[in-house]
Amino acid sequence: MANTIITVAITINAPVEKVWDLWIGPEHIICWNFASDDWHSPKAENDLRVGGRFSYRMEPKDGGEGFDFSGEYTKVDKHSLIEYKLDDGRNVQIIFSSADGKTTIKESFEAENENSVELQREGWQSILDNFRRYAENLNRFIPLHFEILINASPEKVYKTMLDKKQYSEWTAVFNPASHYIGSWEKGSKILFIGEDKDGNAGGMVSQIKENLPNRFVSIEHKGVIHGQKEITSGPEVEAWAGGKENYSFTAKEDKTLLSVDVDSNSEFKGYFDEIWPKALSKLKSICEAE
Repeated sequence: MANTIITVAITINAPVEKVWDLWIGPEHIICWNFASDDWHSPKAENDLRVGGRFSYRMEPKDGGEGFDFSGEYTKVDKHSLIEYKLDDGRNVQIIFSSADGKTTIKESFEAENENSVELQREGWQSILDNFRRYAENLNRFIPLHFEILINASPEKVYKTMLDKKQYSEWTAVFNPASHYIGSWEKGSKILFIGEDKDGNAGGMVSQIKENLPNRFVSIEHKGVIHGQKEITSGPEVEAWAGGKENYSFTAKEDKTLLSVDVDSNSEFKGYFDEIWPKALSKLKSICEAE
C-alpha cells in the first residue's frame, strides 16, 4: 500500500538564489529549522550532493529530549529541486520555482504512521512558515542573545519576571515608567509602555506567541505606540514589526539559567548590548532577595 503524500508550500518575497542559499547553509538552517519558538536547532550538517548526507538536531529549549532529522540526498538540481530519503525510509521532494522576484517552495513528503496526517501537515507547514519569516526578515533584524544564572527556581523566576509590579521594577532599567497592559496568555495582545522626556507615552504593541509556564515565553511585536495611538502598519512600524523576544527558563540544579533571544536592528544593537545585561542583573537581584 502506497504511503500518503502530504504537500505544504510557501511563497517568499525573495529571489530563488537567496532562498536556496538560506535553505541549504548550516549557519542558516539552525536559525529556522523548528516548528515553534519553544524548540530550536542547535546543530546542522549538510552535504548537498547526490549521495551526500544531512543531519539537523532539533531540541526543546527547556532541555527536554530532542532528535536528529537526517537522511541522504537522491537528486539535486541547483535552484530548482531537492529530493532525499529520510533515515526512516520516507521520501521527500522539494521544488523551488521563481517568478517576479519571489520564490515558491513546494515540499511533498511521505507521511509516517505515528501521528495524524493533519498534525504532520501542521508541523511541516510551521517550519516552512518559520523559514519564510527568517528569509524575509534576515536583512531587517540582528539576533541578540543574553543569559544569566539566577539562584532561584524556574517557577520563581518566571513568576517574578511577569508579575505586574516586579516587571516594572526590573524593566525600569530600560525606562523609569515601564509597565505593561494586557495578558500574558498565549495569543493575547499586550502593550509595553514607557514615557519619553516630555511625559508622552511610547512603546510596543505586541502579541504573546507562546507561554509555557516556568519554561518558555515568546513575544512578537506588531507595532508601536505614539501617545494615545497604536500604530500597526506603515513605515513607522517597519523597524520592529515581526521582531521577537524569547525567554527560556532552564533548571540548573537549584538555580535557573534565564536565556533571552531578542531581534534588534542596527540602530539599537549597541544600546541593547549595554542595557539588557543590566536589566537581567536587576531581575536576578529581585528574585534572589525574596
